[in-house]
Amino acid sequence: MERTILHVDMNSFYASVELIDHPEWRGLPLAVGGSVEDRHGIVLAKSEAAKGYGIKTGEALWEARQKCPNILIVPPHYEKYLHYSRLSREIYKQYTSQVEPFGLDECWLDVTGSEQLYGDGTAIADDIRERIKQELNLTVSVGVSFNKVFAKLGSDMKKPDATTVISTAEFRDIVWPLPVDALIGIGRATRRRLEGFSIFTLGQLASCQPSFLQNLLGINGVYLWHFANGRDEAPVLEAGDQVPIKSVGNGITCRADLHNEREVHGIMQELSQEVSRRLFDYELCAQGVQLTIKTDALYTSQHQSPLPFPTQSGRRLCHFGMELFRTHFDWYCQQVRALTIRAISLISATVPRQQSYLKEYKHHDRLERIDQVIYQLNRRYGKSTVCYASQTLNEKMPGLRPAAVTLPNARM
Repeated sequence: MERTILHVDMNSFYASVELIDHPEWRGLPLAVGGSVEDRHGIVLAKSEAAKGYGIKTGEALWEARQKCPNILIVPPHYEKYLHYSRLSREIYKQYTSQVEPFGLDECWLDVTGSEQLYGDGTAIADDIRERIKQELNLTVSVGVSFNKVFAKLGSDMKKPDATTVISTAEFRDIVWPLPVDALIGIGRATRRRLEGFSIFTLGQLASCQPSFLQNLLGINGVYLWHFANGRDEAPVLEAGDQVPIKSVGNGITCRADLHNEREVHGIMQELSQEVSRRLFDYELCAQGVQLTIKTDALYTSQHQSPLPFPTQSGRRLCHFGMELFRTHFDWYCQQVRALTIRAISLISATVPRQQSYLKEYKHHDRLERIDQVIYQLNRRYGKSTVCYASQTLNEKMPGLRPAAVTLPNARM
């Protein structure tokens, strides 16, 4: 049975919420950003008027001021955004229980089972748009399609306040002429990589051999091929669903490429400590470790191995992560752009484990107890109360702490 999936995207969400409280700002170029005094602040959202000056989300505030000297910059008010986000989701839940948030301002809805009550996907989308406008004084764009990827793509195609339908019969005509970076998962770097091989449109991407894309981009290349061909079976989660924790991971894209093993170890050490903290939080132990490496050529490889003993220790995770790295990475003509380490094959830490008298286990047990003490100290007195000295000096870590720079599927 073909599904009917909606993706609802609230237009210029942060900026639009600010305009509700300040209607006198309507029509003015406005950007929501960090502290105005912080010269490193970025544009988090912008009004329709600001878009006319070429201002883009994510660019520095000083760049926005260069484009539009009279732009109005206001600090973010997250409590207000969360309030309106919750109100919008309550409206969505009146049509289906399958409402999956994607940030504060976006949601997927599976309305396959609701069409007999509320009409087809287009009718439901239009009804939601009108209700959001009347009840919240905001506008949304809605994509309607047979999978999540194309529904999101549709919501991006017409803004503001519009419905876009991408059907199974017409998706090739609608989707394939679009540039490759219209697809979720393709950013600027991946786009440049694809364009280097004369892959400019989603139709060209869809016609590639999956093996070629895997060689070019790693396993992500195969996923992108499936997406471009309309092959996405990912479900929309029920509202309130709790996905079982199958892994706990942490990953970053470094501020600068890593050139040697010492730099890799410094990054992996910090990532592993963050994974360890979450394992303690969830009372889980890892029986395996998985390492994902992205090179400066954007090739992604993934490797994993079992652990000799279940562990929550960041140092043990780092040790075996480095073993995987040394085994599988060749420095010849390449550098490391991003790293992810993930604890896998999880079991409860409260389950009794068979003790061992092996010397290796005693060493492992000692490290485990030391890391547990560090965890308790950091939990009581603050996250970075106890940390490696090298962590405070690592210039290739992004400015944000690892807890804020996790992958979408990583548990926090």
